[in-house]
Amino acid sequence: MSNAPIGIFDSGFGGLTVMKEIKERLPFENLIYFGDTARIPYGNKGKETIIRYSVESANFLKSQGIKALVIACHTVSAVAFSTLQEMLDIPVIGIVQAGASAAIEMTKNFKIAVLGTRATIQSGVYNQVFAIHPQVEIFPIACPLFVNLIEEGFTRHTLAEIAAEEYLHSLKFKTIDTVLLACTHFPLLKEIIQKQVGEQVKLADPAQKCARELECLLQEKDLKNSGPEKAYNQFIVSDDPEKFRLLGELFLQYPVEKVMHLQDFMFLNEKA
Repeated sequence: MSNAPIGIFDSGFGGLTVMKEIKERLPFENLIYFGDTARIPYGNKGKETIIRYSVESANFLKSQGIKALVIACHTVSAVAFSTLQEMLDIPVIGIVQAGASAAIEMTKNFKIAVLGTRATIQSGVYNQVFAIHPQVEIFPIACPLFVNLIEEGFTRHTLAEIAAEEYLHSLKFKTIDTVLLACTHFPLLKEIIQKQVGEQVKLADPAQKCARELECLLQEKDLKNSGPEKAYNQFIVSDDPEKFRLLGELFLQYPVEKVMHLQDFMFLNEKA
């Protein structure tokens, strides 16, 4: 199983920030990324819908023989993590716990703002994960427009600045010292978010922590692929492979050569 691929799942593009960190930390691992781009965004959908979509996507990746599943989506981690963990007989890593841990490591005064999708914030999951740290005071803020702006390529656009000011202006009256980017898309708006909250505030990106936790889990389960054969990256989406390829280069910061549509991928597999 050590050379079996790792499955990475997100509703769209944001999980590529997690994939980038995993690839840098675990260069010999084979990775299969599935983006359910036909049904994005998950963050504005109801709980039962999110769970249903997540189960379908996880089952698809499991059918590809993955040895571990990384849920690189805060919405899915917040709403469907326990369902997927119980359903699958392979290790499952969610990004929510990793994000909370990263924020705790950074904060000095234990006042943390949490920026996420509407579903993530409404789930109350961060109230739960931070509950073991009673000294922590969190300020959750839903930023639903951020995902759409990023996926339209407006990461440095005036519209993104306006949205950030609207969502984050209330933080100027708080004494937070850390902002948790509780959506895998949001690191692409780091500059704009930093400008709004001030240079003295630290931004916690869960992707690096998630990659470290994955490495520890693979070592613990004796599943780590040590190489030396060249690892592969496979990208599969449920809608518009070309858009994913172009935006994927923005997220990964290196060329994405091939992206397959889910239907084409399934057809080729059945034919084989």
